[in-house]
Amino acid sequence: MNIPFKHYQIGDEVVRLPDFGKLFGKSGIGLVVVIVIIWLATGFHVVGPDEAGVIRTFGEFTRLESSGLNYNIPWPIETVVKPKVTEVKRIEVGFRDDQRRGQTIDVPKESLMLSGNLNIIDIDLIVQYKINDPVKYLFVVRDVEETIHVATEAVIRQVVGQHSIDEALTSGKGEIQTEAMIHLQEILDSYETGVSVTQLQLKDVLPPQQVANAFREVASAKEDKSRLINEAQGYANNLIPRARGEAEQMILEAEGYAAERVKQSEGDAENFKTVLAAYKRSPAVTRKRMLLETMEAVLPGINKYIVQTPNGGDLINLIGPQVPSQTGVTSPNPQGGTGGGR
Repeated sequence: MNIPFKHYQIGDEVVRLPDFGKLFGKSGIGLVVVIVIIWLATGFHVVGPDEAGVIRTFGEFTRLESSGLNYNIPWPIETVVKPKVTEVKRIEVGFRDDQRRGQTIDVPKESLMLSGNLNIIDIDLIVQYKINDPVKYLFVVRDVEETIHVATEAVIRQVVGQHSIDEALTSGKGEIQTEAMIHLQEILDSYETGVSVTQLQLKDVLPPQQVANAFREVASAKEDKSRLINEAQGYANNLIPRARGEAEQMILEAEGYAAERVKQSEGDAENFKTVLAAYKRSPAVTRKRMLLETMEAVLPGINKYIVQTPNGGDLINLIGPQVPSQTGVTSPNPQGGTGGGR
């Protein structure tokens, strides 16, 4: 079949293309126009809110498109790739989750490693990441997922090799996770993978199966030790403030008692001065009053009989049986006999 050609002037160049008018006739031209319109219509595409539109022209990156309805020259001139930049991706190291069978498959060649004190330890971990630079993610590294997998395996072996097996099994897990995540991000940034590590989690940290029971007993003993230490510290934290409070209370009570005794002593001194002044003015009366007050104080609730001698001698106190009395003290008999006795 002889194909007719026609020369077209495009700028300074002459392009030789098939003469579709002679080749297909008028109906053929219409068909070609329809095909071209359909081909051009395939350039419309939608970029989702969680995607980035990466446009390649003849295989080379040319531009990024935002989310929404966009247009590019159809294949084979331009192609669009839409990686999900907000999706959190997951990589498993040391194991694989078999979703179909619903079980976990161990991968010993990835999970077994040496700790800092040369003990074998079995570690399974999960790395989560997302795309932060779609251009680097698509064009700099050929297989980003495999790169992350290999880098994670190398980093976790390096970090675990700097810690003892006890730290990896108990209290050092958080520190190992943090260090490994930082080192992994540094490596991925140096490779220009265009991803950010959002989380690195140690799923299982176990000793080898041959010595697993012994390690469990050791770990249980250490946990008991930590628990007892925490309980003792809690008891001390409760006892010490209470003892300090009681000591402070005793000090305040002693200070109050001392102040009370001082005030009482000062009052007694003032009272003594008053009695002394009265005694100087009238010694006999004062002595009798002091005697009566003293007897009333040392013999409370007891009937006291006062007998006056005929010649007006000194007063004599007699202690008699307790008899109900409203005053407890009888007045002297004016006739000179015994007064108030029963």
